[in-house]
Amino acid sequence: MKKLITILLLSILVSSNAQSVDTVIYMKGYTSYFNNQLHEPLYVTYKLYKGGGDCSRNKDKFETGGLAASATASDYEGHGYDEGHLANSKDFAYDCKLQEQTFRFYNCVPQTPKLNRGTWKVLETELRKESQTDSLYIIAGSIFGNKKIGKAAVPDFCYKVVYSLSTKKILYCRLYPNDNSDSFTDINLTQLKNKIAYRLVY
Repeated sequence: MKKLITILLLSILVSSNAQSVDTVIYMKGYTSYFNNQLHEPLYVTYKLYKGGGDCSRNKDKFETGGLAASATASDYEGHGYDEGHLANSKDFAYDCKLQEQTFRFYNCVPQTPKLNRGTWKVLETELRKESQTDSLYIIAGSIFGNKKIGKAAVPDFCYKVVYSLSTKKILYCRLYPNDNSDSFTDINLTQLKNKIAYRLVY
């Protein structure tokens, strides 16, 4: 079922995206679709049901996970961007190993602190609440232009698509500018596809 949903949703989202997936990383909690030239994930997918828990993340640090093309901590140093999770760590806080595995550079992109700690976090918190009574399928990704820090690409926009496995409906399709506006726009999949299609490509 999860594979079918991924095919249906992502065929709409990325059919015209010139930035292709070079590597697929299968983790127990999520799957990352990675572009080697950008040194960033294009998107991640995961299922969220009864998310949240008590695991501490104080000692968790982002790692490459052995991926040669991965961004590293040195790319972020001095640039003012957060290491913004795509599959949120707190969603997996019921299992400390799963939570730690979200701290991979193939599960994060450079986000402004205003975005990462603002509207992006607000939806993450809301989805954990909704996951207590509904099983959600989440696609979180980025739309890249021509910004870079170190060797790593910086997204112009981030997006999140949330599909209810119980109602078979899309609950959220949101586009977030990666800036200091702390804003988002509710759009549909066709609009998101068009937004992806017209971005600059390295």
